[in-house]
Amino acid sequence: MAYYRRVVVTGIGVVSPVGTNVKEAWKAIVAGKSGITKLEGHDYQNLPCRIGGLVKENGERIKLANHFTKAELKTMGPATSYALLAAKEALNDAKLLEMDDGVKERTGVAVGMGMVDLEDICATNEALKKSYNQVSPFFVPRILPNMSAGHISIKYGLRGPNHAVSTACASGAHAIGDSFRFIRSGDADVMVCGGAEACVSPLAIAAFCRLRALSTSYNDSPEKGSRPFDKHREGFVMGEGSAILILEELNHALSRQVHVYAEILGYGLSGDASHLTAPRPDGTGAILAMRRAVDDARIKVEDVGYVNAHATSTPIGDAIEIKAIKTLFEGHHKSLAVSSTKGAHGHLLGAAGNLETVFTVKAVEEGIFPPTVNLDDVEDDSLNLVPVESQRWSSDKRIALKNAFGFGGTNACLCISQFL
Repeated sequence: MAYYRRVVVTGIGVVSPVGTNVKEAWKAIVAGKSGITKLEGHDYQNLPCRIGGLVKENGERIKLANHFTKAELKTMGPATSYALLAAKEALNDAKLLEMDDGVKERTGVAVGMGMVDLEDICATNEALKKSYNQVSPFFVPRILPNMSAGHISIKYGLRGPNHAVSTACASGAHAIGDSFRFIRSGDADVMVCGGAEACVSPLAIAAFCRLRALSTSYNDSPEKGSRPFDKHREGFVMGEGSAILILEELNHALSRQVHVYAEILGYGLSGDASHLTAPRPDGTGAILAMRRAVDDARIKVEDVGYVNAHATSTPIGDAIEIKAIKTLFEGHHKSLAVSSTKGAHGHLLGAAGNLETVFTVKAVEEGIFPPTVNLDDVEDDSLNLVPVESQRWSSDKRIALKNAFGFGGTNACLCISQFL
């Protein structure tokens, strides 16, 4: 059997609808506090969906000009800005803001993004109609999906793997899983990884409405719009933000005597090979990803006590994921807890899997099942879906799965364990 290096989480950074740092975000999640608000502005008024999960600071939408210079903001899109803010918190948390050249050469970056900034594209197209010279020379760098990783690498001088993932709503989870493998196989000792998304705009909302993917009945009560697993769910609520994790080879982390949040045990991937937007009706794609993560972790299905579900609050997707979980866990599913934190922060698309990985890491570390907000009317009561309120998790060793699925039938699953 090949020798694999152990990989642990030593730093976390969050910029999200439920908080702009880890402590604030986790506190909101455990309390079941929603970060979904009304989308203000004339361009939203005639759209079926007028709610979203926006990054807020001091009660208002974050002003990036308070964190970056005008010159810096010209070179990057909002998603990259979010990624840089989250990366700074994560690196500081892991005590890695200052590194020598040897560590920098063995430290890489992998940040996913699902969609580029559609507003930037539309605005630049309008500028071109006026004059060629009105097109910004930074337009292309602003919309390239790999530029979050690029900016982080450049800012901190990180010369390990420089990697980007764009697998729709599985992007952030894939970036973490790929980073896990980079470290396990010896390509890096440290990885700065996660995802970023900033695509809440009238065009994006309109496009997803045309797909009939969004919640449209809760415009006057936005905090109730995202309701995974609830009988009255009707679609997801778009969110924005970033979450960055520092993954590190175990001995490297121990030598620095830094705090270890959790251990990444395994990673599974699969393809549905079925439909552009809908998962396979039998849940095969999700089952394969989860099974492969469990096998990669060298554990038994029965060892898993919690699944942080992808569940976006869509009628079809949530039901199929539940079916897949029950199929994989068979008789064990009755002692399993399953929840989706998207009820609180909405669906961050390419930054969903990584933000929710943060909450899964905190769950195994602190022994708390985060609640499924707005789960007032449970459709399937054969599972503990942690409705409305968080629950204590008592176990000798806490092990969880984190699911993330994306359009095109791409699936990822991470196996995360309490570090003992």
